[in-house]
Amino acid sequence: MNRRDVLRIGLAAPIAAAGFAQRGRATTPRPTIMTVAGPITPDALGPMLTHEHVLVDFAPLAERTAEPTTARYDPDEVFDVVLPHLQALRPHGCRAMAEFTPAYLGRDPALLRRLSAASGLHLLTNTGFYGARNDQHLPPFVFTETADALAARWVREWTDGIDGTGIRPGFIKIGVDGGPLSDVDRKLVRAAARTHRRTGLTIAAHTGPAVPAFEQLEVLAEEGISASAWIWTHAQNEHDPAHHVAAARRGAWVAFDGVAPASLERHVALVRTMKDHDLLDRVLLSQDAGWYHVGEPGGGDIRPFTFFFTDFLPALRAAGLTEADLTQLTVTNPARAFTVQVRTR
Repeated sequence: MNRRDVLRIGLAAPIAAAGFAQRGRATTPRPTIMTVAGPITPDALGPMLTHEHVLVDFAPLAERTAEPTTARYDPDEVFDVVLPHLQALRPHGCRAMAEFTPAYLGRDPALLRRLSAASGLHLLTNTGFYGARNDQHLPPFVFTETADALAARWVREWTDGIDGTGIRPGFIKIGVDGGPLSDVDRKLVRAAARTHRRTGLTIAAHTGPAVPAFEQLEVLAEEGISASAWIWTHAQNEHDPAHHVAAARRGAWVAFDGVAPASLERHVALVRTMKDHDLLDRVLLSQDAGWYHVGEPGGGDIRPFTFFFTDFLPALRAAGLTEADLTQLTVTNPARAFTVQVRTR
């Protein structure tokens, strides 16, 4: 753990803020990663894919005829379709996955808990709202509530669990559009910052280009939150690597999470650039794969999760990355990025 992360964790106190009711004398904060099956220690996480999806429902809220989203699909069918893809990861050494589907796009913590138990993988879910795609997945109250009110909703999911399941989020997921931050996107960032202050949960922000990325960093600075509490999701969609370097030097996590056959060479080059600048300790990698699509027969075409291990890691080795580098990228960095400090009773 480096100085940036110590500062981030310091900003996460007080830990009544970190999520569990306290009685009597509090114990020393304990580094924890919150999975859908409960808390684990960071050293138990193992090699991790830091941005994937089990399922997504892209129907705009205004067009849906059934709520909640779980009424629009058969969880048993999704389980049967997705489980083999998760099980295929274990022979390659993968032990954990952050599932990035947010509320109102198909987040299903109960399904994830079933899949975690059956696959043997540590799975993380999230709290937060998704303002990308021109706000079509935001419920109406997001536009009228304050940042503090939104943060209170997300903090409750941390303290009480999500939708009556008792399952706690392992990170905050928000989404913003690709240009300058709109008023509602800026509010989502402030709400995420205030949730982080009270819980310690890392903020993963669907972002893409540099303009909204650096505007978010300014909002976090205004809120007194370290850049190391924030993940620049889809950073590969910014084509000037100088911006990746600049964000990492400010302490942000830079996530190149679109690894796929068509983008293999580009992702290798992005990682190589960060290594050349001695910034691998701020990089997260994943594929944004999976995607059982609600509304398509059988979930449509599910993109397997294994390409990362069968093709991408060997390509990084061929580009000069060492085994220590790969351990940093797949084990050390994910554990640091998703760790919170929790007091027990």
